[in-house]
Amino acid sequence: MAKNDSVVTSFGEITEALGNSRFTVSLDNGVVLNNCTISGKIRKNFIRLLPGDRVRVALSVYDLTTGRIEERLWVAGQQPQNPENQKKKKKGKK
Repeated sequence: MAKNDSVVTSFGEITEALGNSRFTVSLDNGVVLNNCTISGKIRKNFIRLLPGDRVRVALSVYDLTTGRIEERLWVAGQQPQNPENQKKKKKGKK
């Protein structure tokens, strides 16, 4: 069995930030997950998650009550949180 066969991916919105980097996420199909953790990639890159953010959640086939937040999705019109990603204006002579 391949590694991806035991994972179900779904999309949702963070409704509440719990302690210890856990979140409550309401999925698009109406299911509410009370125990979602963040993945190591998000943790490593210091990506901030706030209530109201759209996320992609991976669910194990064996336990559909807990999930792992794999990606924070951008909403149209939303600005990036890191100002270093924006173009810097050149200062100096014209």
